[in-house]
Amino acid sequence: MRDTPPFRADHVGSLLRPPRLLKAREQHALGEITPAELRAVEDDAIREVVRMQRDVGLRSATDGEFRRTSWHMDFIYRLGGIRPTDEKIQVHFRNENGELDFESAALAVDGPIRLEDTVFGGDFAFLASQTGPGITAKLTIPSPSMVHYRGGRAAIDPAVYADEEQFWTDLSAAYAEQVRRVAALGCRYLQLDDTSLAYLNDPAQRRLLTERGDDAEHQHLRYIRQINAAIAGRPAGLNVTTHMCRGNFRSSWAAEGGYDFVAEALFSELAVDGFFLEYDDERSGDFAPLRFVPPGKVVVLGLVTTKRGALESKDDLKRRIDEAARHIPLDQLALSPQCGFSSTVEGNALTYDEQVAKLRLIAETAAEVWG
Repeated sequence: MRDTPPFRADHVGSLLRPPRLLKAREQHALGEITPAELRAVEDDAIREVVRMQRDVGLRSATDGEFRRTSWHMDFIYRLGGIRPTDEKIQVHFRNENGELDFESAALAVDGPIRLEDTVFGGDFAFLASQTGPGITAKLTIPSPSMVHYRGGRAAIDPAVYADEEQFWTDLSAAYAEQVRRVAALGCRYLQLDDTSLAYLNDPAQRRLLTERGDDAEHQHLRYIRQINAAIAGRPAGLNVTTHMCRGNFRSSWAAEGGYDFVAEALFSELAVDGFFLEYDDERSGDFAPLRFVPPGKVVVLGLVTTKRGALESKDDLKRRIDEAARHIPLDQLALSPQCGFSSTVEGNALTYDEQVAKLRLIAETAAEVWG
């Protein structure tokens, strides 16, 4: 088994919010309880979910993103120079039963991008205080790409950034400072979650970017450079992974397609320690792109779906791991769910017990495959 992240059995980060936490969030929104009372409920829920992760056999633990409404915007809106706008962005999702549209506020870059407070710093400190021996606390944040992909050049005020290169420089510098600060808090496992690098494999998504004036055919190269700039100065001992997602909202997805379009540049150039990849169904393509992964990098195969509660077969998981190992050495592989269980506060269409069963299955399968 691996002693450093990512571990042979791992998970992406978000977990289903318990009913009492959802109730407390509702009460807080109505002004019926104070922020301190809400945080106390969050603390208790996080203590329990950390114990659950340990009990099923995982070696890392997140706080389930229990203090967030959204996996990415809760972070992005806390960067200086970025604010939500009255304009709404619609994201078109699909699922096994049809279609679903998600609407959220757009963002505007109307000032120099900077890091003010350490985003999620207090949240991580609490998580780390709860993990205990043998469990590594994992912090998940959106990648720098997500700031740009959300609105593109049109979201950036030209009076602030007449030169887009300065925007990218400031954005990566803010992220680099965030990385430095969380490492100083004791973080040894940081994950940069990213939908853009997976979306760009979908011709329909590239067409949308082209229509809004972006260079969709080369956008992934820019994103790779900026992520690398953000983590270039990370201290020794901090392991960084990225999770590439095709959308995850109430068991629905937004993009389709294998990793072929971005694979060669992504796997050979992105300076992370591991890649969490969705591979739960035919939307993800085959394992052939893994041939570009260089020695020393770990691919965490997201073979267990979080989109539905039916439990996968352990034999099927082992067979698919064997298939992947035809393209990359088995020692460079690990196992996880394909995405989070609750990327937004609403969560996916499965129960808590089904979630736990999937995490336990991952831990047991990994132990049997890698020892």
